[in-house]
Amino acid sequence: MGRKSIGRDVFRAIFVLMSHRTAYCADAVRALEGALMASEGIDSNALMERAGAAAYARARRAFPGARRWIVLAGAGNNAGDGFVMARLAKQEGLGVKIMLLSPENRPRGDAATQFEAARQSAVPAGPLAHAELGGGDLIVDAMLGIGLDRPLGGLYLEAAQAANEGSAPVVAVDIPTGIHADTGALLGAAVRSALTVTFVADKCGLFLGDAPDYVGRRVLEPLGRIAPGRVAEIETAFNGTPMLRVFTAATLRAMLPARRRADHKGRFGHVLVVAGGPGMGGAARLAGEGALRAGAGLVSVATHPEHSAALLSGQPELMVRGVRNAEDLAPLIERATVLAVGCGLGQDAWAREVFAAALGSNLPRVVDADGLAQVTPDRADAAPLILTPHPGEAGRLLERSSAQVQADRLDTVTALRKRYGGAALLKGAHTLVSGSEKAPWVIDAGNPGMATAGMGDVLTGLMAGLWAQFPEAEPEDLAALAAFVHAGAGDRVAEAGQRGMIAGDVLDALRAGLNP
Repeated sequence: MGRKSIGRDVFRAIFVLMSHRTAYCADAVRALEGALMASEGIDSNALMERAGAAAYARARRAFPGARRWIVLAGAGNNAGDGFVMARLAKQEGLGVKIMLLSPENRPRGDAATQFEAARQSAVPAGPLAHAELGGGDLIVDAMLGIGLDRPLGGLYLEAAQAANEGSAPVVAVDIPTGIHADTGALLGAAVRSALTVTFVADKCGLFLGDAPDYVGRRVLEPLGRIAPGRVAEIETAFNGTPMLRVFTAATLRAMLPARRRADHKGRFGHVLVVAGGPGMGGAARLAGEGALRAGAGLVSVATHPEHSAALLSGQPELMVRGVRNAEDLAPLIERATVLAVGCGLGQDAWAREVFAAALGSNLPRVVDADGLAQVTPDRADAAPLILTPHPGEAGRLLERSSAQVQADRLDTVTALRKRYGGAALLKGAHTLVSGSEKAPWVIDAGNPGMATAGMGDVLTGLMAGLWAQFPEAEPEDLAALAAFVHAGAGDRVAEAGQRGMIAGDVLDALRAGLNP
């Protein structure tokens, strides 16, 4: 079986039955809730009971020592989930109080039914009381849910600020109050939760915009099963609305096959790293080591001649060649199967010459860092391409500010893909990947300790190394795979503390993530 058969066998089967979750806009989630009730043969009140019970169980597990609960509640369905939690807490012997924040202080619909059940269980209720709120050791945010589309104000703003100022952890029901469910935008202010328990399906806004700073640990409670076919029908009906494919540990396990005993290095490709201008040899080494750790069969590094000796002595598994010009680079390109271009390359005459030579080939290429400054949207070749900008680089590629990029990351990654072709990976909290008309990938891993020099170089090499092994895979899927492995390695390193992490730490942790 040839190398192409490896990629075809693995990825064609996997992406028919992909082990990923999907995040939706709020309107699509409401349609999914209706489909779930129809599939399970239950009404909306029973669904509310399930949601409240699931959130209560998660809260008890996360904060077993919390004995005094405060439930901040509005008047709609989100409040109803909180009323279920309050009743269950009371029945278990915990201290609990409901603080009502709606102007009329009167729950409505199913929430009214659940409020009455809580009162029948002797749960006390009253208006917002700052002294009592400060005395709780767990706060439940059941104020507004996924329907909020305007800035917080009045008692809701007051309650959110008070919850954030206190020392008690907050459990958000479905989504932290003040976060837009579709965009993740901060609606003036938001509750900063330690745990968010979301229901039925993930919401796009939990991964985008400002949300990562407010969601805390996020768990999904499906609350049942939707009849086969109905999810696809709803996704079709909501085509064009915000939607994300959530890359998780289950996706990783599905994508990475065990190696066969008869495999040899010739089957796993040859990565050529074109990187490291004057003074930037470290970037070339980090990218090269990333490709090695990915499992590529061979890795060559074409770098500025001043780095050759140091790279050879520092990492003997790398085949290092100092290149003076495009002519020196040409024979290396002929032997490679994938290129990783741009890390620490610089933007001088030497860098421009070797970059042009690299992109003059038809090899698949990952372009990062200084290479991004030389990519143009009108490229004549059709070679497979992955761009990997951080928000500042993405802004320059699209003539936007970093603030504009961060304000709508989903639109940004889609715009990059449409303008430059190939696949685009937008770095940041919950990295996004777009490479087709399918919903972009969002990476459900990573931490701020990874915001340090060299991390992107490791990712570039890792991505190229995986591409060398699976040449038939879609670039967007390989980019997402690499980003998840990279972020997961960062999370393992961060268990010892985020501050002080360096790129070399993540390199050492990649191996565990590549062998799930």
